[in-house]
Amino acid sequence: MEIKDEDIFPFISGEIIDLVASNSNWAHLYAKWRNDPEVRLYMRNVMPRTLESIKKRYEPQEGGLPEHISFTIFHKKDKKPIGGVGLNNINWFNRSANAWAQIGEKEYWGKDIATEAVKLLLKYAFEELNLHKVNGGAAIYNIGSWTVAEKVGFKFEGISKEEFYVNGEYVDIKKYYYLQDDWFKNN
Repeated sequence: MEIKDEDIFPFISGEIIDLVASNSNWAHLYAKWRNDPEVRLYMRNVMPRTLESIKKRYEPQEGGLPEHISFTIFHKKDKKPIGGVGLNNINWFNRSANAWAQIGEKEYWGKDIATEAVKLLLKYAFEELNLHKVNGGAAIYNIGSWTVAEKVGFKFEGISKEEFYVNGEYVDIKKYYYLQDDWFKNN
């Protein structure tokens, strides 16, 4: 699928990537990423996702504030979607959310793209949404994810014992948090 510049509307611009609104036009990519055993290994995607179920997620929702906000990570130079990042479990009363990121195109793993994406997401969460706290967590074996959390300034909160079942065993989760006050001090 060829992507034209006029089809991309960056919501948040970065150096290497832009965060663009996720949309049903890329549903086949989202389905590929969410069903790929390597990509979904530590993402808690244990149920297969059909193209139809993915498309349904991007249909307009009626009323109220969203419980999740997601973006597609768009590589500027290569002009293609390569993953996703977002906030889920948003609690507008307590002004908190959980951050997540997924690089679906494996050739972009280990290139600090998730680090840039999460920094852009945190800037949005704290400076535009006025969230007070953003949480994150990663399986102990998911070194890439918890390394990103530490690089961008998340603080280690603790270990949640045997919280995640993967590859036939229960594994620990490293829990992190980032407070809005810390964001403004650091940025």
